[in-house]
Amino acid sequence: MQIAYYPGCTIKASAHQHEDAALAVLRALGVELREMDEWNCCGVVHSLTSDNLIRHMAPVRVFTRLREQGANEVATLCDMCFNTLARANLHARQQPEQIVAMSVTSGGELSYDGEASIQHMLQILRDRVGFAKIRARVRRPLRGLSVYPYYGCKLLRPAEVGIDDPETPAVLRDLMHALGATVVEGSLQTQCCGAYHVVDHDEIVAERVAVTSEQASAGGAEAIVLSCPLCHYNFDTLQPASHTPLPVFYYTQLMGIAFGLEPSQLGLEEHQIALLPLLQQHNLVNAKGHLS
Repeated sequence: MQIAYYPGCTIKASAHQHEDAALAVLRALGVELREMDEWNCCGVVHSLTSDNLIRHMAPVRVFTRLREQGANEVATLCDMCFNTLARANLHARQQPEQIVAMSVTSGGELSYDGEASIQHMLQILRDRVGFAKIRARVRRPLRGLSVYPYYGCKLLRPAEVGIDDPETPAVLRDLMHALGATVVEGSLQTQCCGAYHVVDHDEIVAERVAVTSEQASAGGAEAIVLSCPLCHYNFDTLQPASHTPLPVFYYTQLMGIAFGLEPSQLGLEEHQIALLPLLQQHNLVNAKGHLS
């Protein structure tokens, strides 16, 4: 299986361990990601003003380049990129006259018919690879490891582009079960982490992170598992000192451990809250950080 891949800026700048782990586990599953040529920033946040054509041009340009490269489907790892691209694509389909206006404004560069699709990597794993194949590839089941799946908001909302039920999502839970982990769930799994408020109102983010991590701990979770680089940053840096901080894994890293891949491929040491002690506790890696 070959799929066009849009990485986005954050994955390349500060979440490359997520990409490294993803590429490794997808190779193990027989999936090849082909990174797009000439990709640009997605625009980061979808414009809430329908007539703000400038804000829509960056994501539409991604789809234009995708079609020029002979593909009509692209996958991404980043929740923010997925949400921005999916909403822009929906906008292009619902208001094609604005795409025409963009094309005129750009001198014909942005010619897009709205017929491409954007997939989050979790959709690829769930709907194309399948949890049965993932379960069959497991070599080191995560038995005894209790994790709290955290979805945040960009995977699930708005419902028109969300990849799962916005109130009771299951994709991370089902993936963790396929890896053999124990799943702890709670009412705050789909609450926004505070996102970019960390820049100028970090107290808002700290409060969100605190109540969510405390709920996870109270339920018996030993770690948080998520998919969003921004959520990861907030949970990895702003957990309160009032309880022992929970390690924060990307789902791709736990897949790699369960698949028996070398930890050096998964970027496990590139987190503020150490991951290796918990994995050593469960005999998933040895004292030197290698497969035990």
